Amino acid sequence: MQSNDIQADAEFSATERDAVYKTIFKRRDVRGQFLPDPIPDAVLARLLRAAHHAPSVGFMQPWDFIVVRDLAVRQQVRNAFEIANIEAAEMFEDDRQKSYRRLKLQGIVEAPIGICVTCDRSRTGKVVLGRTHQADMDLYSAVCAVQNLWLAARAENIGAGWVSIIKPDDLRAALGIPSSIQPIAYLCVGYVSHFFQKPDLEATGWLPRTPLSDAVWIDRWHERDSSDPLFESL
Repeated sequence: MQSNDIQADAEFSATERDAVYKTIFKRRDVRGQFLPDPIPDAVLARLLRAAHHAPSVGFMQPWDFIVVRDLAVRQQVRNAFEIANIEAAEMFEDDRQKSYRRLKLQGIVEAPIGICVTCDRSRTGKVVLGRTHQADMDLYSAVCAVQNLWLAARAENIGAGWVSIIKPDDLRAALGIPSSIQPIAYLCVGYVSHFFQKPDLEATGWLPRTPLSDAVWIDRWHERDSSDPLFESL
């Protein structure tokens, strides 16, 4: 192995480790609180670079990033959201529907920019190392890019919110995305007045947070010994 293949700074200090965990636990799906302040290009480039360094199956890097600054384009995206949101509300019943309608689920126009992350499923050809038996690994790779961007944004004290209540074809039409390209996420991105202590849907009582101990199993699905010392740390 050549010396330049070894990272000289591979180990993290306790302070650096704690900063990573803090970023994970303080990340929020931001739907409001956006400020009109522009994001400096150097900061935006850092976010995109972090996303571009996500892991990807076969190192195919299937993502592209559309930075949406134009207000008219963002209004088109919001119009597409509003159509889908009306349809989504009708899928819930009674009190659940009333609760849904009270939720703020996007900040498409309020945020100064949007970032659409896409996946080009044919980027490196038909056969991709690591995708031979799990065809959706390229999609998962693009989602990893979204998470990298989201965490980097939080570390920069920038809010990001994923707008998933939108038809992919409507998003393609608004952003000129070819039919062969899969939209993965439309993110509202911008500085915010504050971050909430808890995720919106947890704070409003939409659903509680599942205890980690209820989601961990040992060796086989839904099998575990509750005396296993791991459970004392969960």
